[in-house]
This record gives sequence, structure tokens and C-alpha cells, in this order.
Amino acid sequence: MYEVAPLFDHVAEGPANGAAHWVKTTDGYRIRVAHWTTPEMKGTVLLFPGRTEYIEKYGRDAVTMQENGFATVTIDWRGQGLADRLDSNRLLGHVHAFQDYQHDVRAMVHYAKAMNLPRPFFLLAHSMGGCIGLRSLHDGLEVCAAMFSAPMWGIHMPSALRPLAWGISTLSRPLGFSTMLAPGQNEETYVLRAEFDENSLTSDPDMFDYMRRQLIAHPELALGGPTLNWLNQALVEMRRLRSLTPPDVPTFTALGTDEAIVDPARVKQVMSRWTNGRLEMFEGARHELLMELPATRNKVFAKMFQHFRQYLTQNCRANHA
Repeated sequence: MYEVAPLFDHVAEGPANGAAHWVKTTDGYRIRVAHWTTPEMKGTVLLFPGRTEYIEKYGRDAVTMQENGFATVTIDWRGQGLADRLDSNRLLGHVHAFQDYQHDVRAMVHYAKAMNLPRPFFLLAHSMGGCIGLRSLHDGLEVCAAMFSAPMWGIHMPSALRPLAWGISTLSRPLGFSTMLAPGQNEETYVLRAEFDENSLTSDPDMFDYMRRQLIAHPELALGGPTLNWLNQALVEMRRLRSLTPPDVPTFTALGTDEAIVDPARVKQVMSRWTNGRLEMFEGARHELLMELPATRNKVFAKMFQHFRQYLTQNCRANHA
């Protein structure tokens, strides 16, 4: 049914039972979807990665998921990883419209069902995946519960720069420079140009090295900074999502006190209105909560599994799909 796609197990360090396939979206793009499961799994985590990310980055997390009884299915979004890139310069982080990612979500869910991955389904969404995931919940994503890791419901930037970001990115399309890099961005992927001591992703040197090794071994997975169109589409989508009443899905959101990529104030704003949602701050954690020092990472996962297990036997949209 699906054509087999590469899965770089040697750098993913995931469970031994992984498989990846090429999946075609309804609007004609080829994306890559992968899963790890065994017959003993109690449910499946739909893992929505962030911007610049790719399947292999979550291999270690899939191990943790499996050790706790959950299968994992994850994705290379259009424009990144091994999925179809959207510009002739494959290092540019570009998207035509943020809603286009929902085509990828639907293809991923169809894949999970076709592969008979165990129900119920749960959502784990990180960073940009949190923006995509929140839209998916509003659109009726079939999950029992959700967990957001540093969700991109706002971008961290000085307040004085916000009008400039809106202005330049809005004008970029009608004036014909929408595929230019956003100001201050670089074609070289962040983890290969950043020094560990100054990086904003993780305070764990082993996890930072894990990410670097993957991209050194497979540079075709790398992605640089976002284009002006990506920035504008992201700003518009985040503003729209913040204006909506949060969906009726039990939700746990984790955010580090040293967050410097997404806007903590916007995350707190959304979660303050989420009736059956809760936000927990993790002291000293940076953006990659799932790839932080073991003490923090273990706490985040423990909270997530505790949250998901409450809904393993309850009726929800996933059970009735």
C-alpha cells in the first residue's frame, strides 16, 4: 500500500521495530511517515515535530514511549526532512500556507489507521508542531488527550521588532521577495553552527551531540532558517489560534523557564483559557524539553504518561473513529 522509505536507524537510536514509508498528501506532496510499535502497545502517540525537525530526531523518545506501553508515529512535514521541499533552495524553511500542514496531518492519521496502530490515539506536539497540532484539534483530530511541549503559539522576539516582523513579512509576497530568509536567519542549520554553551535548545551536551551527529551523517535532513512567507503565515496562524476558545480536549502543556524560542506569555495566555488543560513550568529547561537533561526529561515524560493513561479506557473521538 505504501512504498518503503529510508529510516536511518543508526543515528535515530530508536526501537528495533521501526518502519518508514512515503505517503502522498491529497494536494500532491510526498512526505515521509514512520512508526514504531509492538503487539503489546496500549495506544499510539501521534508525534508532531517542530520546524527543521525530522523523524530520526525522535528515535530515543520512541524508545521511551515503547518502554511505557505506547507506539509512536511521526512525520517529516512538507518542506523538511526527506519530504518534498517547497523551494529550489532546499535549505530554506518555506511553506505556502500554514493550513497546508493539515494535509500532512490527515495523511499521517490515514497512515496510522492503515498500519493498524493501536488505539486510542494521543497527540504529542512540539514547537511548530504545537501550532499545527492546536489547529488539528480545532479541526477534530481523533485523539483522547494531548500534550504540548513548548508550543509555538507565539514567537519569542523583542516587542520593538514585532511591528517590523509583521510589516516586512506581509509585504514580502505582493512585492515578490517572500522566499527570502527572514531577518537574522541563516541557511546553515542551527545545531551545526551553534556552540553548545550558547545554544537555546538543550542544556544536555549528550542530546545536543545526538542532534549534531544525525545531521553530520545525513546532511540531506538539514534545514536552515525560515523564509519571510513562513514567518508571515506563522504569525497569522498563531494570532488566529489565540483568538479561538481552546478545544474540549484534555491537555497538558510543558514549558521551560529558560525558553527563548517560543513566546512564554502567549503559551500562558492560551493555557489560562483551556478549561481542561494545565500548564507546568520546568525549572532550568530550555526549548527541547523532550531532549533535556535526564532529570528534566524524565519528569516531563512521567507527567505526560500519567496524563495519557487516564484516558486509555475512556470513550473519546479516537475510539469512535
